Amino acid sequence: MPLPVPAPTAPTASTAPTGVTGKGVGPLLRAWRERRRISQLDLALRADSSARHISFVETGRSRPSEEMVLRLAEQLDVPVRERNALLLAAGYAPRYPETPLDDPALDALRDGMERLIRGYEPYPALVVDAGYTVVAANRGIALLLEGVPEELMVPAPNAMRLTLHPRGLAPRIRNLREWRGHLLAQMEREIALHRSERLRALYEEVAAYPVPEEPAGGEPAEPVPYFALPLRIEHAGRTLSFVSSISTFNTPMDVTVAELAIETFLPADPATAKYLHTQAG
Repeated sequence: MPLPVPAPTAPTASTAPTGVTGKGVGPLLRAWRERRRISQLDLALRADSSARHISFVETGRSRPSEEMVLRLAEQLDVPVRERNALLLAAGYAPRYPETPLDDPALDALRDGMERLIRGYEPYPALVVDAGYTVVAANRGIALLLEGVPEELMVPAPNAMRLTLHPRGLAPRIRNLREWRGHLLAQMEREIALHRSERLRALYEEVAAYPVPEEPAGGEPAEPVPYFALPLRIEHAGRTLSFVSSISTFNTPMDVTVAELAIETFLPADPATAKYLHTQAG
């Protein structure tokens, strides 16, 4: 499009994992270890420590160093935002900043993302944050969103809401039940990983939307051997088919950057690719 960058929002709220009743970093680390289904011995071997030391840390008998907290967080694949929470619980300052996306310090990042998704045209591509707010999108996405009510686009469009709302794209999606199931399962995995209250509220909202009847017809003339679950969506009387991929940044050092995802939609059949190129002129 591209879409304007939304105004900065408050940090995503999170809560301790289920069953964490103690205070301090020990119970938090134990909860992450149990979530990952790793034994104390396995974690100790990965973190170049001992099972005894891991046990002492989890029970609060030993205070881990800042380096040890970060090492354990790395081995447990703890999200960057939650690593800051672990450091705070251990009595240390947060290590990772959370820079607003419209901050001049991220000019190069924004420019790079815009170039990337524009370069993907005429195929659709967009960038979302941890709450699935769309922070950038190309003309391929704009094509699919033609006719979506303005109220779903402001103050900032949300990818899940746009897709599943009965007045959004949902009535146009030919395989809505399959695609809806895929998106809800994706959100469930993110909630389990990040424990975000904002994301859980969004999940409860979109999961409660009524499911419109899938449009009849629109099947391709010849069966297409899809290599992944396609998004099959109607546009101007044609059924377009896409498979999507999601990319994130490697080893991010900023919470905002860690929570960005670039989703690209690849045409799943020659007819879709040809149609998009025709529409692009």
